[in-house]
Amino acid sequence: MTFGLSLLRVAVGGALTAHGLQKLRGSFDGPGLEGTAQMMAGTGMHPPRRNAQAVAWTETAGGAALVLGAATPLAAAGAVAVMTTAIRKVHLPNGFFAQGGGWELNAIVIAAAAAIASGPGGGSVDQAFGKKAWGTGGALFALVAGVIGSTVAIELGRRAAPADDAAADDAAAGSSDGDAA
Repeated sequence: MTFGLSLLRVAVGGALTAHGLQKLRGSFDGPGLEGTAQMMAGTGMHPPRRNAQAVAWTETAGGAALVLGAATPLAAAGAVAVMTTAIRKVHLPNGFFAQGGGWELNAIVIAAAAAIASGPGGGSVDQAFGKKAWGTGGALFALVAGVIGSTVAIELGRRAAPADDAAADDAAAGSSDGDAA
């Protein structure tokens, strides 16, 4: 079982890290922060640049933490949050199947992240620090914290006025040179 969880952890975490780098740096033919910010604006997530940075860093750092099995329930909660938000803001109206732009793959990542949160498997940072398994509590934490995180992000995005986007995005770009959340 630990080999299976380790394999799942590396596969899911690696995929999330790659998706995050697409958004953050434009790696792997991704849109980079500017393209991700445009997508955020189109989904009503204001201010778009700050939300682009948030999702890019959550996927990149959270995915890397999953690969390493470090703070696994927290990393899994990040995965649940971004996948839940993607379902709610983009995929839900398209039905279940990914072939039509639906939410099936997002749901699979959510389930996998929750499974990983129960225990990261062998060769993990958590295990090296004496935490071999988080159990049902870790999985429930990832699910609940992820859904709460998604709800907060969507509500904050909805409440921010699109007219305020330029000022907020300028502040985000100036304070971090566009490279950090």
